[in-house]
Amino acid sequence: MNTFEVFLIALSMAMDAFAVSLGIGADEQCEGPRPTFRLSFHFGFFQFLLPVVGWFAGQNLVRYIENIDHWVAFTLLAFVGIRMIRSGLYGKDEPKAANPSRGWMMILLSIAVSIDALAIGLSLSMINVNIWYPAVIIGVVTSMLSLLGLRLGKILGRKVGKRMEIIGGMVLILIGIRIVVSHLVA
Repeated sequence: MNTFEVFLIALSMAMDAFAVSLGIGADEQCEGPRPTFRLSFHFGFFQFLLPVVGWFAGQNLVRYIENIDHWVAFTLLAFVGIRMIRSGLYGKDEPKAANPSRGWMMILLSIAVSIDALAIGLSLSMINVNIWYPAVIIGVVTSMLSLLGLRLGKILGRKVGKRMEIIGGMVLILIGIRIVVSHLVA
């Protein structure tokens, strides 16, 4: 997997966090440099951590499904992509929280925007990609886009956030298709 593809995966995975950050920024729920840093750091950290967990889980499963691993990777990427598209099209707005940059709310939001990263880690394991480089890139990109989302939220509002989820989902599906095609052609 080349650097461009890793970056596209990172951008796609960061779209949930970016969308949530736009919403939080638009609702002015996270004001000031410390809360902004805390939230963007945690979004990035969880986006780094969960692909690693998924990858290690996949390493134990790979010997059982190596003949169909490209289809498993495609299915997982398509599942995540379709879920992101559906969320972008039909997702409900979350109720306002007092301060999403503190305590359990921050942890729950971090897990919620990163849960799909488990499937990405599992997919990368199936196609025998070393997880550390993609995980770091995914975490850094997510953290930066979350920070950007919080800042732009006041300007752009919630509608852009939903569109970004749709674009991210489409990119994941296209990467899954590329994995299957490259396996079938090789």
